[in-house]
Amino acid sequence: METKILHTPYAKPDAYNALSMPVYHSAAYEFESAEEMEMAFTGKSTNHTYSRITNPTVQYFEDRVKNITGALSVTALNSGMAAIANAIITLSKSGSNIVTSRHLFGNTYSLFTSTLAAFGIETRFCDMTAPANVESQINEDTCAVFLEIITNPQMEVADLQAISQICKVKNVPLLADTTIVPFCAFNAKAHGVDIELISSTKYISGGATSLGGIIIDYGTYNWMNSPKLLPLAKEVGDLAFTTKLRKEIHRNMGAYMTPHVAYMQTLGLETLTLRYEKASRTCFELAKKVEQLPQVQCVNYPTLGENKFAQVSRKQFGDYPGAMFTLDLESRETCFRFLNNLKLVKRATNLFDNKSLAIHPASTIFGTFTPEARKLMRVMDTTIRVSVGLEALDDIFEDIKDSL
Repeated sequence: METKILHTPYAKPDAYNALSMPVYHSAAYEFESAEEMEMAFTGKSTNHTYSRITNPTVQYFEDRVKNITGALSVTALNSGMAAIANAIITLSKSGSNIVTSRHLFGNTYSLFTSTLAAFGIETRFCDMTAPANVESQINEDTCAVFLEIITNPQMEVADLQAISQICKVKNVPLLADTTIVPFCAFNAKAHGVDIELISSTKYISGGATSLGGIIIDYGTYNWMNSPKLLPLAKEVGDLAFTTKLRKEIHRNMGAYMTPHVAYMQTLGLETLTLRYEKASRTCFELAKKVEQLPQVQCVNYPTLGENKFAQVSRKQFGDYPGAMFTLDLESRETCFRFLNNLKLVKRATNLFDNKSLAIHPASTIFGTFTPEARKLMRVMDTTIRVSVGLEALDDIFEDIKDSL
């Protein structure tokens, strides 16, 4: 994968043989003739027309991701939320339903229960760790099953292959937010994911340099089974989802990635494996040390100790499932005092910056939800989320210990 990342060729030779893809900060592109322009605008050629739709720098970023994942297509957007929203809108219509868990990132939960609900799209909640429960919620109106491969901040891990098998029997696509474990350590296609959704703001950006999102279509779902995409599937087969997304949804929604972001995230890809290996190993070792501190009620990391998700997590992600863990303290007030004492670890949102970050999810990311809603989502007042960066393990640990 590392070699493929570094040696993905440009779509066209660069005039100056630059080793880094140039940033094409251009809104529009000139054509040699009216006929050539018509071909481009009607999709009969792959020439670029307008950078809200395609751009050479963004396309190169997409090509790199496609090359290393073996995907059918990759679409880069301007945030992880844009990726989720565009994918769901591509698949759904009024009367459709999405089967998912209540254990979701706050804005994803809000997108499903508020924004999409206003357009007649139902969200059906279930326990993703109980495949039979997932199966019972799927019906003829289900347009997708959606989950996070490790939930944030609950750290819950579902058996993807079991859920994928149910989706195949029920003829429903499986969509997964895989942001917590990047594709250098997790093969989504091999675990039955049809559409992979990533916030490239996280690991891929190279240290929180920029906002971005990615939709990866593996071409593994038969879109003849999708009520919305059936007419298109009769014309273009496996490309039905990608065609609907790229020819209509993303260009109408206006959420395409910008060229400068694509350039920075292309550079981020080049060091992804190195950074992830260090951050995830440090996270595991740090979680083990923090667990021993007397002030800490518990530490949650999927492969730590007697965690009930350890077996399925190792099967899917190996020994180091991501660079995030949570710790629980005595009370909300204790959590606030702890955060205020931190010197090295930054009080900030986001995940997988090069710097370590800590946040109290209940009062921030989920702060606008009612206490009752937070209880249903299992977002506790006693929980601190820690995103582990690239600092030395002992330095992060000393800061946490001193702050406690």
